[in-house]
Amino acid sequence: MSQRHVLQVFEQYQKARTQFVQTVAELATRPQNIETLQNAGVMSLLRPLLLDVVPTIQQTAALALGRLANYNDDLAEAVVKGDILPQLVYSLAEQNRFYKKAAAFVLRAVAKHSPELAQAVVDCGALDALVTSLEEFDPGVKEAAAWALGYIARHNGQLSQAVVDAGAVPLLVLCIQEPEIALKRIAASALSDIAKHSPELAQTVVDTGAVAHLAQMILNPDAKLKRQVFSALSQISKHSVDLAEMVVEAEIFPAVLVCLKDPDEYVRKNVTTLMREITKHTPELSQMIVNAGGIAAVVDYLGDSKGSVRLPGIMMLGYVAAHSENLAMAVIVSKGVPQLAICLVDEPEDHIKAATAWSLGQIGRHTPEHARAVAVANVLPKLLGLYLDTESSEDLQVKAKKALKSILQKCTYLPALEPLLYEAPSNILKHVICQFSKVLPHDSKARRLFVTSGGLKKVQEIKAEPGSAIQEYINAINNCYPEEIVRYYSPGYSEALLERVETYQPV
Repeated sequence: MSQRHVLQVFEQYQKARTQFVQTVAELATRPQNIETLQNAGVMSLLRPLLLDVVPTIQQTAALALGRLANYNDDLAEAVVKGDILPQLVYSLAEQNRFYKKAAAFVLRAVAKHSPELAQAVVDCGALDALVTSLEEFDPGVKEAAAWALGYIARHNGQLSQAVVDAGAVPLLVLCIQEPEIALKRIAASALSDIAKHSPELAQTVVDTGAVAHLAQMILNPDAKLKRQVFSALSQISKHSVDLAEMVVEAEIFPAVLVCLKDPDEYVRKNVTTLMREITKHTPELSQMIVNAGGIAAVVDYLGDSKGSVRLPGIMMLGYVAAHSENLAMAVIVSKGVPQLAICLVDEPEDHIKAATAWSLGQIGRHTPEHARAVAVANVLPKLLGLYLDTESSEDLQVKAKKALKSILQKCTYLPALEPLLYEAPSNILKHVICQFSKVLPHDSKARRLFVTSGGLKKVQEIKAEPGSAIQEYINAINNCYPEEIVRYYSPGYSEALLERVETYQPV
C-alpha cells in the first residue's frame, strides 16, 4: 500500500470522527433526540474522543457531552460513572482556550443538577482547575469557569465553602471589574450563589470588596447584569444587620429606586427583594429607605405589577410597618393600604394573599388610628372571608385570622366593625363585641347609630356562655342603654308583648 493511500485512510478516519462528533453535538441540541443517543451508548463513544489527537474533535466531543449532561441528571450521572470528569479536569490545565471552555461547560452541566453531582465534580479536583481558569487571558474561559463555580456553590453551604476555600472569591471580584458584560453577569451571579447560604460566606464576599464594585453597576444599562447585581446585594444583605449596613453604606440609595421603573420585570423584583432584605433588620435601616422615598416607590411598583413579582414589595411594606408606629404611619401616608387591599383581592395565589394579610396586620396593629386606616379600605370583611374560606390554604387562614385579630384589637371605627357582627364566628366575634363595649359607653352618637342600624338587636341574639368574656362585653354594651330598649330588642320580646295583649283584661 502506497504512502498516499495510507494518508487517505487516515484522512477518511479523521473526517469520519469529525463528522460523528459534530453530528452528535448537533443532535444533542434537540430534546427529542436525547433518549435515542443515550440508548445508542453515545457516552462511551464520545469518551475516547476527548483524548483525540485533533483539537477540534476533542472540543466538539466535550461540547456534545456537555449538552447531553445538561439535559437531565441521568445523563450527568452517566458522565460521572463513565470516569470522564478527571480527563476534563486534566484538560482544563493543559489544553487550548476552546477546549477549556468546552470542559468547563461539561463540569457546569453535571454540577447543576444536584448537590451529589456537584460534589462529584469537586471530588475529581475540578475546583483548583476552574479557579486557575479565572486567571486566563481569554474572557470566554473566565466566563465558563465562573459559571461552573456558581453552579457548584448554589446547592448548599458546604459546596459554597469549598469554592471559597479554593480561592475563587477574589478572582470573581476581579471578573466583575472586567469590561465584558457577559463575564460581569456570570461573576456577579456566582458571588450571589456563594453569599446566599450563611452570614460567614456573605462576609467572605464582602471582605474582598465586592459590595463597592457591585454598587457601581446598579445603573448599568444591561438588564441581565442588573438582575445579578441586585440579587447578589440581596443575598449579602439578608443575613445580618452588619451586612445590610455595609450594603447601604455603599450609597446605593436613592439611585436604586430608579430601577423600580426598569422595563425588565426581574430587575424590578430583585430591587424590591433587596429593599425587603434591608428593611427587615432594624427600624433605622427602614427609616433610611423611607427617607429616600422608598415606600412611595414600592407602592407605585405594586400598582404596576402582577403576580409573584409583587411579593417582595408586599413583604417589604409589612417589615417597615412592623418596626414602629411612625414607620407604619409612613406606609399609610404613602397610600400603601389601598394598594395592599387591591393585592388581597386581585392575586389568585394563596401565598401572595397570605403575605398581604400579614403586611396589613403589621400596619393596623399599632393604634386605633392605624387600625382605622386599614378598616376604611374595607379590608376586614376580606380578611374574614379568606379565613372562613375552606378553599384557602392553611397558611392563608392562619395569617388572615392573626391579621384580623390584631387589627380588631385596636379598631374603634365602628362602621367598619358592624358588618362583622353578622358574619364572624364566635372566636372573631369576641374581639368585635369587645371593641363595641369599649367605644359605646363614651359616644352617644355611636350608641344611637348602633340601635338604628340593628347592631343592638344583633347583639341580643348572640348566645354566650354565662360568665364568658363575650357575655361580659355584651353586658357592658347593654349597660349603655335603658333597660326597656334592651328588652325591646331581645329575642322573643314581641311574642311576650302579644301574650300580654291576649291576656290583658280591659277595665
